[in-house]
Amino acid sequence: MDSGNTAWILTSASLVFLMTPGVAFFYGGMVRAKAVLNMLMLEAAALSVTMVIWTLWGWSIAYAGSDVAGIFGDPASGFLLKDSMVAKDGVFTTTGLNANNYPVSVDVAFQVAFAMITVGLICGAIAERVKYSTWMIFVALWLTFDYAPLAHMVWNKGLLSGTGAISTAIGAAAHDFAGGTVVHINAAVAALVIVLIIGKRKGFATQPFRPHNIPFVMLGAFLLWFGWFGFNAGSAFAANGTAGYAWVSTSAAAAAAMLSWGFTEKIRSGHYTAMGAASGIVAGLVAITPAADVVSPLWSIVLGAIAGVLTCLACGLKFKFGYDDSLDVVGVHGVGGFTGTVLIGFFGEGTGLFAGGDWKQLVVQVLIALCAIVYSAVITGIIAFALEKTIGWRVTEAQEVGGIDLADQGERAYDFAGTASSVLKEVR
Repeated sequence: MDSGNTAWILTSASLVFLMTPGVAFFYGGMVRAKAVLNMLMLEAAALSVTMVIWTLWGWSIAYAGSDVAGIFGDPASGFLLKDSMVAKDGVFTTTGLNANNYPVSVDVAFQVAFAMITVGLICGAIAERVKYSTWMIFVALWLTFDYAPLAHMVWNKGLLSGTGAISTAIGAAAHDFAGGTVVHINAAVAALVIVLIIGKRKGFATQPFRPHNIPFVMLGAFLLWFGWFGFNAGSAFAANGTAGYAWVSTSAAAAAAMLSWGFTEKIRSGHYTAMGAASGIVAGLVAITPAADVVSPLWSIVLGAIAGVLTCLACGLKFKFGYDDSLDVVGVHGVGGFTGTVLIGFFGEGTGLFAGGDWKQLVVQVLIALCAIVYSAVITGIIAFALEKTIGWRVTEAQEVGGIDLADQGERAYDFAGTASSVLKEVR
């Protein structure tokens, strides 16, 4: 066993796990005060339901099960991690080491954290109006039929991988280092499909929906930047130079995107906003994710800067087209993920159009991005529509207006009345 690799990937798994609480703060600060608990609970369900499903059959479908047509792994062959764990003297331990000489159980931990954050990203689009019970069922179904198969296709030598049918036909290896397709495009498309099915919040585009706690948003963005070091640098699957460079390129892109988003805002509105800074950071992190190991320092900065401008502009499209993506999951993660995935075809060292003089990488990157969009849209559409027609997605209009926290959780985030009473008592 390589103890250095083992320690780094376990650390990376923990960093990626932290990203979902980071998203909870990021999204939680953006919603109105009457919906913040519900948002935090949706993220808690993303952690908990994902962990259970991954242990039961998600890991098997994505990585451990026998390949089925390059699309998914057999859910039975690795059920309850039986291909990855074995009972010995009453203790579960790993059956062996993977190619990088660290235990398979560490891979299970690292990959489930990726699944958690992917589900957690979807919450932002459907904020302030969906039932917690429906969300939990959706998470279980979506992980089973969407996320795990797509992870298999891209990262486990499946249809959309560098050795898959598309790459072989084009003559260039598809590249998604840490999740441009599997995580960001996938989550954003799923979010858009659900939004189109469940409809808009009451008052969308006619009244302002102001964030109730911008410091929460900034805290979430900083936690995400920190967690992203595990997300990208951990995707080297070893404590090596690739991990170190992925750390550098990730920060360079995030910094450039924050600045370019801010300059775009300044031109449009005359202000550099904290909300814009937080969103720009995330946009840069999203865009560099698929490319962190194959773009030079210069192209990392350029990629981040392009993503910052495009995602800032894209976030306004929901008002033009009339879809209520509450917290801009489509604008940031969809546009950012697609931008980063496609720009590998231009900036990829030795293979991209600008950095390698070949058009094939660009073609294959566009194709895998489009395949991810279609797959996510179809699978999510089936699941979301079925839930809408059976148990329903939304709380009642009265509950939404009164506050989903009180309706669904039976609690309020802030007891302003209680605080005032306490102060008066102390004064007396």
